[in-house]
Amino acid sequence: MGVMMIIKVKDLDINYIQYGEGSDVILLHGWGQNIQMMEPLGKKLANKFKVTILDLPGHGSSQEPKEALTIYDYCEILKEILNKLKIDNPIIIGHSFGGRIGIIYAANYDTEKLILLGAPCIRKVEKLSLKTRTLKQLKKIPILNKFEEFAKKHIGSRDYRNASPVMRQILVNTVNEDLSNCAKKIKCPTLLIWGECDTEAPVEEAKALEKIIDDSGLVIYPNGSHYTYLEFLNPVCKVIKTFIE
Repeated sequence: MGVMMIIKVKDLDINYIQYGEGSDVILLHGWGQNIQMMEPLGKKLANKFKVTILDLPGHGSSQEPKEALTIYDYCEILKEILNKLKIDNPIIIGHSFGGRIGIIYAANYDTEKLILLGAPCIRKVEKLSLKTRTLKQLKKIPILNKFEEFAKKHIGSRDYRNASPVMRQILVNTVNEDLSNCAKKIKCPTLLIWGECDTEAPVEEAKALEKIIDDSGLVIYPNGSHYTYLEFLNPVCKVIKTFIE
């Protein structure tokens, strides 16, 4: 259903796939992921829209940057890719890290609509770290108590441990970046789709984000995790199609 293609931007080979016809929908995956993670959504949208899914630099089959980029650099790379593909005023759907890129893009460039799937945006120093939040959740579930020591060593650092030195530095650059000021500049209609039990982007952040972005609405899925868009694929697709149309 669509063929993988390569486009060269800022001296990097970027892997992407396109299919469908209609308004342009761009899908941006989360950290440490790839095109395949967004394809279940892309394939369901392709009967109504022209879908473009990227492997972000350093992910999937796209080339790794030679130096540590910021999340703003990722946004500029996205802009250049869309220019080369002659796409302007896109509908952007971003999960997690991809959603953070979407926030910056929509704050700075024409965007028809923005859909954020568990995209952490607001970073306050006093907020609990991912590891602490996850451990607090583990303590509430008796059978998981015994895994606490294991969790202390492993949870929240998997992405970091699996990354190359350059990608580790990029992760450090982006994880603590507060995007509240960017979010305030977003003028396009924005849909926030969140899982009630998301530990990586807590639902409190989604509620705060909904207040910051003028024209926005929030849909929360009970028991949904950070991957709510996959766990509730069909209902999420219906909500997205209704919102876009």
